[in-house]
Amino acid sequence: MKSQSVEPSKLIPIIAEELKKIEELRPPEWAQFVKTGVHKERPPVQKNWWHIRSAAVLLSVAKLGPIGVSKLRTKYGGKRHRGYRPEHFFKGSGSIIRKILQQLESAALIEKTRKGVHKGRSLTKKGKQLLDSAAEKSAVQQK
Repeated sequence: MKSQSVEPSKLIPIIAEELKKIEELRPPEWAQFVKTGVHKERPPVQKNWWHIRSAAVLLSVAKLGPIGVSKLRTKYGGKRHRGYRPEHFFKGSGSIIRKILQQLESAALIEKTRKGVHKGRSLTKKGKQLLDSAAEKSAVQQK
């Protein structure tokens, strides 16, 4: 089963549950206080937001890889309300994405690669197996 054929909104919670079981993927102590970008007014409300973001980043690396922190910051950015001034786009938090990529790399789900002029992180065989098993679970839950 291809993970690209399953809708991401159904796939990400399943991947997040699988990532909770991996020892290397633990939210840092500061994760409960931090905002996910300067465009946000408050920190995330969900308790397991770190694993949900990790699952989304893993899916993004699988789809767009090799990809780096800068492109992922743009992907997870948003418009900031600036009072009476016009809204502007601001990138998401680089520290959160960097730590998640480092944790996924230590869990051997992604690796640093170079493909032509592009360099960044891409999916490993173990990461592809995790995504495929999550896609199969999603297909079973839909039936």
